[in-house]
Amino acid sequence: MRILIVGGGMGGTILANNLARRLKNEVRQGKAQITMLSASEQHMYQPGLLYVCVGRMMPDELYREQASLLEPEIEFHVDPVEEFHLDQNSVKTKSGKTYSYDSLVIATGSRPAAETVPGLAENSVNCYTEENALEMLRQVRDFKGGKVGIVVGVPHKCPMIPLEVTFVLHDYFKEKGIADKTEFHYTYPIGRLHSLEPVAKWAQGEFAKMGIKTKTLFNMKEVDGKGKVVHSEESETVDYDLLVSVPPHKGMEVIEKNKLGAGGFIPTDRLSLKMEGRDNVYIIGDTTNLPISKAGSTAHFEAEAVAENLAALIKLGEPVREYDGKVFCFIEAGRDRATYAMFDYNHPPAPKAPNKAVHWFKMAYNQLYWASARGLL
Repeated sequence: MRILIVGGGMGGTILANNLARRLKNEVRQGKAQITMLSASEQHMYQPGLLYVCVGRMMPDELYREQASLLEPEIEFHVDPVEEFHLDQNSVKTKSGKTYSYDSLVIATGSRPAAETVPGLAENSVNCYTEENALEMLRQVRDFKGGKVGIVVGVPHKCPMIPLEVTFVLHDYFKEKGIADKTEFHYTYPIGRLHSLEPVAKWAQGEFAKMGIKTKTLFNMKEVDGKGKVVHSEESETVDYDLLVSVPPHKGMEVIEKNKLGAGGFIPTDRLSLKMEGRDNVYIIGDTTNLPISKAGSTAHFEAEAVAENLAALIKLGEPVREYDGKVFCFIEAGRDRATYAMFDYNHPPAPKAPNKAVHWFKMAYNQLYWASARGLL
């Protein structure tokens, strides 16, 4: 069986390594082939960008060579896919090469699309790319006090980021000695502070302790940079001196260009993770259109499920498990406090009070991530 993985992020990398270990003998015997096509030779630890925004991590700490993270049984090429020919079981890459497959896994991820809200890209900062994180660091470092607006678009990568960036900035300005001169205004698009109701209730108590003002049912319409005000679809406004955004996200352009899914998100079966209407195409991570968290742990658990099933197809002729919707998210609640949310399709999260122990566990995970990407955790 020829297994082709398109995308070298968290999901694709864990999947490839998991498969390589499960199918080591089959690869050596020529019964299986694992190929990965990536758009970059570098692999970035994206959650670290939050810490770059406040000077707690340097950009070069976020990167490793993608090839160094892969098992030797994996054939790796930096050659992004430009065309998907699903009826022919093949893809065509930027170099002009055609790669055929028996099973295809698409793990191309998502991207911030601040440009979809007029004025947002020009007048806000965010932590979704290295360039944006460094600009945010410059602006928060120069901030002398005033109104901080937190505005959120949907869908977005990492469901806890709106809360985390608020907590982290609150403590940053507290350490800087300007907390008494700073007023936070947090907005969220639906009628509570987070998409997950238990997390929203927990956040409400935490925000109340910190004096953070909130406004729900606030869907961004446009940003007036001159007037320093954000207008919502509901005719509400938020004034700001510093505007921090969680931009709406889209899937990768190649998915839209190939008409595989609206907004770059591919229709996916929630249990098998197969592309709807395709028996040999699997979708994992941010690329799915599933209404679950676009988080690294989601990609991780999905990758494990798909790897187990692909290996079982080769060894047994049939799949052996379904994805249960499992997600695990740390929630950074300030300089030295954190909690977490763990949930699946049938069990909602129940965040506990933040503490130092969970914070330091998260700090440790920043280093353990590379072992996780290799599928060792």
